[in-house]
Amino acid sequence: MLKWLWLSVVVIVLDQVSKLYIDQVFTLYQQKPIIDGFFNLTLAYNKGAAFSFLADENGWQRWLFTGLAVIVSGVIFYWLKGLNKHEKITAISLSLILGGAIGNVIDRIAYGHVIDFLDFHYQQYHYPAFNIADSAITIGAALLIFHTLFGKHEDTD
Repeated sequence: MLKWLWLSVVVIVLDQVSKLYIDQVFTLYQQKPIIDGFFNLTLAYNKGAAFSFLADENGWQRWLFTGLAVIVSGVIFYWLKGLNKHEKITAISLSLILGGAIGNVIDRIAYGHVIDFLDFHYQQYHYPAFNIADSAITIGAALLIFHTLFGKHEDTD
């Protein structure tokens, strides 16, 4: 099922192109409202993991999260390689997760942080900024969980 790796490549390209654009056009923490009161584009650098976990540490977390993502990417690649033809939803899910993981690893290696820019909020509630790689990981994981719990698991093409 390595034929689904094209999806990982699409995620990586869209993620990196969008991050480069935002990083060149915006200044740090500059906000541009897209949907007033709900969605902004905002340049933010995240040195930690999801929800800025460990972002305030002195730099060791960069290599921890890079190493973890590389290991997880290897496991996902190996998992993808072993899938059967009928496991398309699993292959799509894993390809999305893999592309997102690699997209964020590129940032960590190149810049020492992940570039985030999608900023959703409503009144006093504010969701941490994220990026296309994070979105692909979330969609892939949700799809994988949903399919595992509720999907048909018979041999069909």
